[in-house]
Amino acid sequence: MARGKLRIYLGAAPGVGKTYAMLSEAHRRVERGTDCVVGFVEHHRRPRTEVMLHGLEEIPRREIEYRDSMFTEMDVDAVLARRPDVALVDELAHTNVPGSRNTKRWQDVEELLAAGIDVVSTVNIQHLESLGDVVESIAGVRQRETVPDEVVRRADEIELVDMSPQALRRRMAHGNIYKPDKVDAALSNYFRPGNLTALRELALLWVADRVDAHLTEYRSEHHVSTIWGSRERIVIGLTGGPEGRTLIRRAARLAEKGAGGEVLAVHISGSDGLTAASPKELADQRTLVEDLGGTFHHVVGDDVPVALLDFSRGVNATQIVLGVSRRRSWQYVFGPGVGATVARNSGPDLDVHLITHDEAGKGRGLPANRGARLGRPRVIWGWLVGLGGPVLLTWLLSSVSPDVGLANDMLLYLTLTVAAALLGGLLPALASAAAGSLLLNWYFTPPVHTFTIADPKNIVAIAIFVGVAVSVASVVDLAARRTHQAARLRAESEILSFLAGNVLRGETSLEELLERVRETFGMQSVALLERESDVLPWTCAASVGTHPCTVPDDADVDVPVGDHMALALTGRVLPAEDRRVLAAFAAQAVVVLDRRRLQEEADQSRALAEGNRIRTALLAAVSHDLRTPLAGIKAAVTSLRSDDVEWSDEDRAELLQAIEEGADRLDHLVGNLLDMSRLQTGTVTPIIHETDLDEVIPMALGGVPEDSVDLDVPETLPMVDVDRGLLERAVANIVENAVQYGPPGEKVLVSASAIADRVEVRVADRGPGIPDEAKHRIFEPFQRYGDSPRGAGVGLGLAVARGFTEAMGGTIHAEDTPGGGLTMVLAVRTAPQRRSDQADPRTPRTSAGPY
Repeated sequence: MARGKLRIYLGAAPGVGKTYAMLSEAHRRVERGTDCVVGFVEHHRRPRTEVMLHGLEEIPRREIEYRDSMFTEMDVDAVLARRPDVALVDELAHTNVPGSRNTKRWQDVEELLAAGIDVVSTVNIQHLESLGDVVESIAGVRQRETVPDEVVRRADEIELVDMSPQALRRRMAHGNIYKPDKVDAALSNYFRPGNLTALRELALLWVADRVDAHLTEYRSEHHVSTIWGSRERIVIGLTGGPEGRTLIRRAARLAEKGAGGEVLAVHISGSDGLTAASPKELADQRTLVEDLGGTFHHVVGDDVPVALLDFSRGVNATQIVLGVSRRRSWQYVFGPGVGATVARNSGPDLDVHLITHDEAGKGRGLPANRGARLGRPRVIWGWLVGLGGPVLLTWLLSSVSPDVGLANDMLLYLTLTVAAALLGGLLPALASAAAGSLLLNWYFTPPVHTFTIADPKNIVAIAIFVGVAVSVASVVDLAARRTHQAARLRAESEILSFLAGNVLRGETSLEELLERVRETFGMQSVALLERESDVLPWTCAASVGTHPCTVPDDADVDVPVGDHMALALTGRVLPAEDRRVLAAFAAQAVVVLDRRRLQEEADQSRALAEGNRIRTALLAAVSHDLRTPLAGIKAAVTSLRSDDVEWSDEDRAELLQAIEEGADRLDHLVGNLLDMSRLQTGTVTPIIHETDLDEVIPMALGGVPEDSVDLDVPETLPMVDVDRGLLERAVANIVENAVQYGPPGEKVLVSASAIADRVEVRVADRGPGIPDEAKHRIFEPFQRYGDSPRGAGVGLGLAVARGFTEAMGGTIHAEDTPGGGLTMVLAVRTAPQRRSDQADPRTPRTSAGPY
């Protein structure tokens, strides 16, 4: 059975009309004769949306009882039994009521698709799982109901439903989205112009990336090699030279001129060893590219222009930015250069920008890291000059200038031998010397056209020619190799110096170091393997790249480090001379791993030191603050037991009251100490339930006098997701702290209000207040600000309150009370069920947020 197709209407913000668009599509399909039914559509009492349901067949919903209330959800079994061609399922991110067939509605949709039923659904951009943090930072609302991005990406069709922020706010003001009594709150909170603009941009970018992925897939499937300029992609060719920063900034300015422009920096290195650039300069340029919003890529290729063009066409780039060549004028004799070659071969669909810079025409100097081996192109040219050159020279001397003399002929042939040595090394030079001597003997040494030499002087001359040619070729080849070896050693020393500096400064993580190894040697993956002994299996301490190996035997290159560690690389076999630098990388990787583990041990030690500090403070508290109520209790008990004094009933009641107050105070101190101990050891495990604040907060006021607090907690507040016991303890500590530091006769105000998806409990006093720079310190253990004349307590109340609040997923902070004093603000999450009811009190079901 073929899988059904999924079409999703993606809303840029709540209320843009995605449900209306879905119903309009359903009517169009019904008119074309398609069997289309409504699996679940929620119109939220919006008249225009409700009208669109007329004429469409609706599958009866399933009723589910939950906590003495009835809820309705989509009846998946009924839809499967009906087997329509198309089913409409609204709100893809919705969480079903407990007791439903599936936890999430998108799982219901997956069942329908698996049964071959096409589904049309809706979802808002803020409900995508990967965007939760971004949406929270924009709107201040954490979406509790989300759908995995992959579910939406797998959709066969995605249509963006968009609307300008101004139009959406007008729709809201006209009452087309929420009821009139909720419009003002919505416009001033979630539906602010800035929020809507940011959400709109987020939706547009997400859909653009999705469209771009479809385009890339289509081009790959249809083998499209030409560039389609659907969006500006600018590729920067970096050589690792100092001009790279100028090119990056210039490309970033080009990208800013076109909406959605993308910058991709690429460095191309040869496949015969280390990368041909300064690692430090490349690292700085990589950081600059990423700071400007671009990406950095490393490509291995011997032919730089071809590799650059292949990369550009592979990413569907529209522009290439290159720097004007740093070669001097005379060096153009050897070729037009990378820039001119790329511009000539780019074709009409790829623009090439040559950017001038301060380094243009100053020369490259020695190559940063050419290997001791000569490259394949140079060897080929060496053989061509060594064998083809003497033949061509012989023809020229025979046809054009036949009478230049044997001595001059020998010098010309010797020149070709030296050129062959410079290009291809010793073997092409020896071949050139042999070919030249034979041609000299045959064509220019009497008697000609024979290998017989009549004059003994000519024999000596040819012998000297061969000896000189071989000697010169050997010296030139040796000098060239020594030059390349020196350049390579310079490159290696630069790499190792930069690497050691980074490691010593602690600027390189283990993964970054392994990525540097992978890019430097052009490998597919790099892994640092370790094991505790020779008989135990290998484990991977860190890896980068695709498909890293798990044992050294599977690697193309492995470098042992000690007895039980190894650096394993896959991709190609490296020459022996590269292993020296690779060994240094491996040793540094082990150093970084050890430093990371030492850092973890140091963090544990700091935690232990903090625990010791807490214990020291605890001993001080026990020696003073705990002994004070004990001394009062003992004195009262001793007085009551004394036979020397006849106590009156009033005196006896006063002493008993002192005992009770001392015991309560002692119980409070011990409770806070135990709570702080639980927080320090991480043993606080909140049990989250839906709770009414008007049931918890009054219970938290039992430890303060009745006439010291004014309570303002509306009964209409939504329920909150909290641990009832932890919330009660947190509020109790905050209120007791406010009463303690408030002036006599001034009541503490405890109020609560709902804001977006949270409820705030505010405890305001009229005490002396706290400066801004001290507000964060009052939440630390054993901290008491200022002088406390009634100094009961050890400074743990607010620390415990903050710990319990954060354990429940809430927050607590201090603000100034208008008119003087301090206000503690404790915020906790509202329950999902009540967030739905708040959106529409007549809709008894959970919700994915505002619609």
